[in-house]
Parts: sequence; C-alpha cells; structure tokens
Amino acid sequence: MTIHDLTVRADTLVVAWADMTTTDFPTIWLRDNCPSGLHPQTHERLLDLLSLEDAPILLSARVDDNGVQLGYADGHISYLPSSFLSRHRPGQRAVDPAEIETRIWRSEHDVARFPVSPIMNDDTALTTWMQVTAADGLTIVEELDDRTDAGVDVAERIDFLRKTNFGTTFEVINKPNPNNLAYTSVALPLHTDLPNQEVPPGYQFLHCLANEATGGGSLFADGFAMAEDLRVEDQEAFDLLCNVAIPFRFHDGDADILVYKPVITLGAAGNVIEIRYNAHLAGVFDMPTDIMPAYYRAYRSYMIKTRDTKYRITLKLKAGEMVVFDNRRILHGRDSFDPSTGFRHLHGCYVDRGEFASRLRLLSRKIDAAKVA
Repeated sequence: MTIHDLTVRADTLVVAWADMTTTDFPTIWLRDNCPSGLHPQTHERLLDLLSLEDAPILLSARVDDNGVQLGYADGHISYLPSSFLSRHRPGQRAVDPAEIETRIWRSEHDVARFPVSPIMNDDTALTTWMQVTAADGLTIVEELDDRTDAGVDVAERIDFLRKTNFGTTFEVINKPNPNNLAYTSVALPLHTDLPNQEVPPGYQFLHCLANEATGGGSLFADGFAMAEDLRVEDQEAFDLLCNVAIPFRFHDGDADILVYKPVITLGAAGNVIEIRYNAHLAGVFDMPTDIMPAYYRAYRSYMIKTRDTKYRITLKLKAGEMVVFDNRRILHGRDSFDPSTGFRHLHGCYVDRGEFASRLRLLSRKIDAAKVA
C-alpha cells in the first residue's frame, strides 16, 4: 500500500497509508529490521540486538516512491521499502501462502479427486491440489501408474520423505509375524499414525496397488470436527484432552519409542492444530488418581465419536488411486478383509507438514514471478 504521510517521534514512526489508516512502528523495531543487518546472500540476521541502545532515537524520515529513509541519533541511516512496512505492520501477521484455512467436514463430505498428470507436470495444478489437501486434510490422486514408486514420485514432487522406524516407505499388506496391526487383515479402528513420535509424521500418501480381497474398505474421519464438537458438548472433557499428557508407546525388537503428549493440541489462537489418537499405542495412564476417572470419561467421549457414523466416510480404493491426508488431523482405519479372496497391497510414505508448507510458499513465489515476467 502507498504511504501517504510520516510522523517522526523519538521512539516511533507513524505511517499514514493511502486509505487513511495509520500504523505505529517502534524505533527499536525499525533498527532491528534495517536491511544492513542481514547477510546479503542468505538474508539471515547478522545484527546483534544487544549492540543497539535500549531506546534508539529516530530523528528523521523521508518517503519516496519505493520506501522510507530513516535517520537515527547515532548517525545510522536505514532504507526500508514501503512494501516491507506494509507487509509487516505490528499486530498483523504477514500473508503466508501456506496458511490455508481449515474446512472441517463430517460424513457428508465428498472427497476431492485429482488426476496425477497435471500434478506432476504443472505448478498451478500442483498448487491447487496442495491447497485443497491442506484445507480438507484429505484428497485422492487418480490414474497412477502400476508401479510401486508411482505414489512416492507424487510425494517427492512436494519434498523429501519422512523416515520412521518403519522405513522411508512401507508396504501395507497381510504378512507373517507383523510388528504392527496394519500388516494384518484385521479391522483397524480410526487412529492417527505414530503418535508415539515426538513429532508424528505429517501428510501420509497411501497408493493402492491392489485391492482385490473381500472387505478392506478404507475409513476416514476429520479429527478436528470431532474435537470441536466435543468442545461444544463437553468443555470439561475437551479441556482434559488438551491439558493432560498421556503416554504413547511403540516397542518391538528394534525400537522402543515413548512420548507423553495430549490427545488434542491447540494453537496460539485456541484452534485445534493436532490430534494424537491411537488406542492401540496408548500406554498405561499414570495421571494422578484424583483426575483419572474424569480423564477416562473424556477419553471415552472422544473414542465414542470415532465410532459414530456421522463423522466417518468409507472408500474402497482401487488400483491406481492414492489417498493423501494430514496424519495429524485425519483419523484413518480399515475394515477387515479376507486375504484368501484376493490380494490387498498399499504402498505408503510420509511428507512432513513443514516441507508441505515450504513447497506451497515456493510455488506461490514462482507463480507470482511468472505473472510479473
């Protein structure tokens, strides 16, 4: 936005914008963000904040078509672009292309589907698919090649894969001597993967290579919807699931991974940002006796919602389809299947939320640059 006028005070620069709104920029903030304090190539901060006076004094400010020149009592001169000041007004978060508004859904939700070819070959199509996946937490990619790494190729179009104790990729098949229920034919109740990890994997990619057996439908539910409904219906239960950390543990012959975390994690604004729910990996509850009965009631209240059909959708994935979902939001499960009636094989991998967000920001910059060119 265009700068209309400036008012200089020793401790503040008051910027009046063209729309007649004003913004106060503290002098210490202006000095801290002088471009001269950044490395010219990496743009990392080099300025030692303690090298400045506690209260730097602003003496002058002059605006031109592109920015503001600032003069300080210690003789330092800064130049800050108008666009920088507009984007970074105190009290206002800068626009983040990776900050996608969540769309909460229940059983009536129609899962969005996208053909794989545009995702792999066009940045705009990739961006659209990623934005919908971030908003809904769940999409399906169709028309994948009949090869094991076809889904991995899509995941790596975003960024590098997350390695876990199950490997960089994993096969969801019925196999002997399993170390996880996913590698059996039994039904899997709704859950999130690896809540025992300090940071559970972000987006999961499950590519269906074969699904010929009787049964084996894939179940999905929006964990945020269940949490928000619980908040409305039973605030005490919601608060306990937010505030009491419980043990989640996976252990076999090669790994013993334990963490204490709450089932529901809230963001700074009080919004739900993460669900950790996996009844098979929940450890022995060891909270104080005086809150244990109330906690069990709260935990069972959320569990009841995971069994409620008003939240759940069922998909019978076909060969060549891949479901992509936010593992820290979307609960997933599976109906039991009969391995004697046909082969069922899904190939999976993860890309963390941070890498997903990074790709959205890079795509936004690339697309914006192409518009200017």
